[in-house]
Amino acid sequence: MLTAPKLKLIQELVEGATREELIWLNGYLAGLVAQDGELPYSTSAVPAPAAPLVNKITIAYGTETGNAKRLATDFAAKAKKNGINAKLVGLEQYRLTDLPKEEYFFTVISTQGDGEPPLAAKKFYDHIHKEGGKLDKLKFSVLALGDTAYPLFCKAGEDVDRQLQALGGERVVTMRKCDTDYELDSAHWFDEVLQRLKGGHPQHGNGSAAGNGTTTGNGSATGVGSVAPVSRKTSGKKVYAGTVLANINLNDRGSGKRTHHLEIVADELDYQPGDSIGIVPENPSVYVDGILSLTGIDPVRTLPYRHDQLPVSELLRKKLNVVYLPERVVKKYAAIVKQDIPETKIGLLDLLKIYPVKDTAQFEQVIGILEPIAPRLYSISSSPEAHSGEVHITVARDSFLVNGELKYGLCSDGLSQLSVDESLEFYVHRNAQFKLPASDKDIIMIGPGTGIAPFRSFLAERDATGASGRNWLFFGDQHFTTDFLYQTEIQNWIETGVLTRVNTAFSRDQQEKVYVQHKIARHGADFFEWLEGGAFVYLCGAKDPMSEDVEKALLDVIRQHGRRTGAQALAYLDELREAGRYLKDVY
Repeated sequence: MLTAPKLKLIQELVEGATREELIWLNGYLAGLVAQDGELPYSTSAVPAPAAPLVNKITIAYGTETGNAKRLATDFAAKAKKNGINAKLVGLEQYRLTDLPKEEYFFTVISTQGDGEPPLAAKKFYDHIHKEGGKLDKLKFSVLALGDTAYPLFCKAGEDVDRQLQALGGERVVTMRKCDTDYELDSAHWFDEVLQRLKGGHPQHGNGSAAGNGTTTGNGSATGVGSVAPVSRKTSGKKVYAGTVLANINLNDRGSGKRTHHLEIVADELDYQPGDSIGIVPENPSVYVDGILSLTGIDPVRTLPYRHDQLPVSELLRKKLNVVYLPERVVKKYAAIVKQDIPETKIGLLDLLKIYPVKDTAQFEQVIGILEPIAPRLYSISSSPEAHSGEVHITVARDSFLVNGELKYGLCSDGLSQLSVDESLEFYVHRNAQFKLPASDKDIIMIGPGTGIAPFRSFLAERDATGASGRNWLFFGDQHFTTDFLYQTEIQNWIETGVLTRVNTAFSRDQQEKVYVQHKIARHGADFFEWLEGGAFVYLCGAKDPMSEDVEKALLDVIRQHGRRTGAQALAYLDELREAGRYLKDVY
């Protein structure tokens, strides 16, 4: 135990210390304890901080929700405190011609969708995979952000790590993969980077790139590779037990669509406008029963799944994707049953009917290759200030054809059928980037279809908090009479002055199709005036082709009304993006 005077000294030392100072102190004390012989007792024994051997590094980030950018920014600040000049850049802004000239290059990149890089990082990702080139001078490391709930956990980061090594780059430290609870792992990764830069030697791998094996559903890498494994700690996501208060079809009779507004109540809700909720859908009982019947497997037989032992029936109903198998899983199935199966998306039930397993033991092998059900994210359309204790979402019932047969999206179809008082589990997916600005700032919201969801949240929040900034909404859909989502609320916000301007585009109400980008062009002079006045621009909705068409319209507005050349218009939009005044949430 410390004596009272010593304890007081320690308390005075740590009080008000920064996180970086505490980390340094922790390492210093650990080093003293590890030394042989007697501990030093005078301050003269404290070693001076080692001068870095590296003076300049680049930290590049590829982000969708802002987490990678925030971490990269923190790392750059920490590097500078350690005497290292860190250039911070988003991968969408990174000059690809600079890559062969780089000596020390560190990237923080997330994974989206089905193992894809963020949209902002796609140009860089495609370049290193298609253009090739030699990176013999490059020393690098990758911090990969992901979510183990998704099958291809951290795949974008794995791909970048593998390709940089394949082009001749040398790893400074091994790639680290982080789950949603990434704070500690990411700090350890950069501390290791700094240690190498301040005196260690670049880490020579075994010549194999990360991901030479396959990535399993639980996020661990199999096969040989130079990868720091993801920590096996509990996820940071809090799962809420919600109850449905309302489920309303927002489309009127005669519409070709079904868009449902769901209101859910839950205890201790914590979210902000711009966030989403994640829902893991369950497979239909009739579908699971068909699989059990075809295979003859005992539904109560338990099998290992991650760190649990679960009954087969629960695995097939709640944990594993069986409705729409991706081609990579179909290929593994073909190897198990030793059949030549065309590479196609198909449901497990149909696969079992056409290419049956020979016995239950073989079906257990099949269960082992199935991937977890991926969460579906839905933008929150409510405000914590205006809808206390509730979270609202706007869900379009997805429909599509498979071999001429009409199919519905697993999650959207299930949500559309939920009744009042039914239960629903979900978690909040933070979006640190897609957030409201200060209350006195103007905002322009572009949200056709279900892209209106976060803007209903924005407007309700600004109304409830009395924000003074102006609000301009662009909304579009097919028909005014059947597809004007949240029409009554929007009209009320116009009447009360919450909405300064509204422009709508209903594409099928006239012979010539009209979309939101056409309305932006029509009001281009005013749009540019708002931009010059400091307005923030938000875009939400379908990635292709809507978001691309809107961005082209924005560039046309900047060229025409800002009197810029094409290159200058691109630079203007990039400046808006870098300043956090042009924000997208597209899917």
